Amino acid sequence: MNADTPSEKPASVVDELPKPAAELPSTPSASSSGLVIGLGAVALAALVASGLLWQKLSGMQEQLARQSADAGALSQEARAVAKQAQEQAREAAARVSVFDARLSEVALQRTQLEELMQSLSRSRDENLVVDIESSIRLAQQQAQLTGSVEPLLAALKSADQRVTRAAQPRLTPLLRAIGRDIERIKGASVSDTPGLLVKLDELVSLADELVLANAVATVNGIGTAKPPVADNVPSWWRHSLQVVLDEARGLLRVSRIEQAEAALLSPEQSFFVRENFKLKLLNARLGLLARQIESSRADLAAASASLVKYFDTNSRKTQVTLALLQQVQGQMKTLQLPRVDETLAALATAAAGR
Repeated sequence: MNADTPSEKPASVVDELPKPAAELPSTPSASSSGLVIGLGAVALAALVASGLLWQKLSGMQEQLARQSADAGALSQEARAVAKQAQEQAREAAARVSVFDARLSEVALQRTQLEELMQSLSRSRDENLVVDIESSIRLAQQQAQLTGSVEPLLAALKSADQRVTRAAQPRLTPLLRAIGRDIERIKGASVSDTPGLLVKLDELVSLADELVLANAVATVNGIGTAKPPVADNVPSWWRHSLQVVLDEARGLLRVSRIEQAEAALLSPEQSFFVRENFKLKLLNARLGLLARQIESSRADLAAASASLVKYFDTNSRKTQVTLALLQQVQGQMKTLQLPRVDETLAALATAAAGR
């Protein structure tokens, strides 16, 4: 029984439960439909917005695709241009390297050409200097042999013209030195060597006619006058008297000799004295031809001393010989030729390249 009681009790509870929703009032159903409509409108708006977004996204995708395609084309073109630029750059680099090589070759050739021109110019100047030096030295030797300054002066004038035509600044000191030497040679007084040789020949020819200091003089040479003879004396008697008088006067001779050696000369020694005098004159002549001026002066001094010592100074021929000998000695003092040391020094400096 007790079991049935509880079973009945739930039935009353069931009866007491609320009724289904159909039995609810109409106001809650209207609000739910509005909500549904709102949700539908929202869904529709969301759908439209989604469509619009999708359409916009599709347009963006298409634009992106086009831009990507354009970018790809541009990138290909850029690659092609870059490749072409790289090729051009390589070609340009190759050309530049070729140009650099050619430029270096041209520079090297120019340097070599300049060195060759300088070498040619230097060698030409050196040849000119050597040629001028040889010509001046040869002219100096000719001047010493001939005793004339004309060969040396001609060589200096020719050298001055050649240096002037060369127009090289480094040869300017040489040009000045040549000019100074030309002026000095023109102003120098040089004796005439051929004239001196002629005078020495005259002295040699006069040596045979000189009178020694101890020679026996004739009556006329002593200076005594002939005694007057009467006109009425026959000629044969007059001639005989003259011969006797001459022989008598020859037995005794009074003269004054300054040098004792001259009075003691024997006839053989007198011959050697005369020949020695001639030899000294001939030695002076040979020394003059050989340009041995000091030796010629010494021989002339010895000849002059021998002339005064052993020959009669009162004789006219001895006086003429002595005057001519002194004249030759005076001209020998001015026989030294002027030198061209300044020109030779300038030539040595130019040849050394300083």
